[in-house]
Amino acid sequence: MKKILIINGHPDKESFSFALSDAYKKGAEQSCAEINEINIRDLNFDPNLKFGYRKRTDLEPDLLDAQEKIKWAEHMVWIYPVWWSSFPAIMKGFLDRVLLPGFAFQKRQNSLFSDKLLVGKTARIICTLDQPAWYYRWVYGNPSHNALKKGTLNFIGVKKVKITTIGPVRLSKGEYRMKWLRKVERLGQLNR
Repeated sequence: MKKILIINGHPDKESFSFALSDAYKKGAEQSCAEINEINIRDLNFDPNLKFGYRKRTDLEPDLLDAQEKIKWAEHMVWIYPVWWSSFPAIMKGFLDRVLLPGFAFQKRQNSLFSDKLLVGKTARIICTLDQPAWYYRWVYGNPSHNALKKGTLNFIGVKKVKITTIGPVRLSKGEYRMKWLRKVERLGQLNR
């Protein structure tokens, strides 16, 4: 039985991202996977890493719980909208505050390199766009994909990361969204 953590970075509970989270969860439940969830919007924390890594800021209970869920997970599913070619500010703050040295990576003394502390996990990124996926890739170069996959997840040891890009969502019809909800539910069934 696979341990799956669904992390939703959208600040609006009425968003399509929450429908996608529900679809993935429904599929994963059908496969008898163990499921945990983090809806970043519901967490009580300061998203500002005030001192960078120079000085430690104590973690709020919700962030300590999030770290435990991340450690527990074998597979993480990150769901968010692409805003300004990135993810919402609350999700960035979550990443800054949770994926800390000593938890997600460890800086090597007298070196520019770090050790990855979350190896052996896999991930799926599911993001929505207001433009076609091909346009985001060819014109902008997939900046949020690169930031989360390469700059964050690969950096901390999550090597196998698949990406599902859904767009354009704005102005889309119900039939288009239902098609994607079915696809995401299927990903959940397959634990991918």
